[in-house]
Amino acid sequence: MQKDVILNGRIWLITNDKGELINDIDTDMIFHNQYLTITDLDEMGQYTFDNLEGWKDFADKALKDDIIVVGDNFGAGSSRQQAVDCFKSLAVQAIIAKSFGAIYKRNAINSGLPILVLDSIDLNNIENREMVEFDLENGETDHNAINIEPFSKVQMDIYQAGNLFAYGKNIK
Repeated sequence: MQKDVILNGRIWLITNDKGELINDIDTDMIFHNQYLTITDLDEMGQYTFDNLEGWKDFADKALKDDIIVVGDNFGAGSSRQQAVDCFKSLAVQAIIAKSFGAIYKRNAINSGLPILVLDSIDLNNIENREMVEFDLENGETDHNAINIEPFSKVQMDIYQAGNLFAYGKNIK
């Protein structure tokens, strides 16, 4: 199954009250530990960002194929897989950050959730919930206010396979 390398989606600029992308969003802010007993993927989404001040209503407003844009060190903290799965539950199609926590990055890539590194963004020339097109292969966008790095070969291979386990089945 060949997945599309062009993503089109409504972007969510996850900003603070000063209009800056929020840095250091840890896994507890993404998916609070009080919900860790939930194992049904379909139920996880409703708790996304439930512990992130100013964004507690995100899950109620998110739509299929939305794309999240955040600051540095997204997903720092624990290795909880639910912090990746909650976005998959909401059908968020990608997360773009200046940088990712190492374990979160690995979990997202292994799960086939596209995570993209933000090269630059001009927050004065892009609107929250604006539609933007991203090319995963070459890192190009259709908006001059946002630039991303392309997928690595391994990340693309895992994404195209669906997840790490599916990718591993195809290794010869």
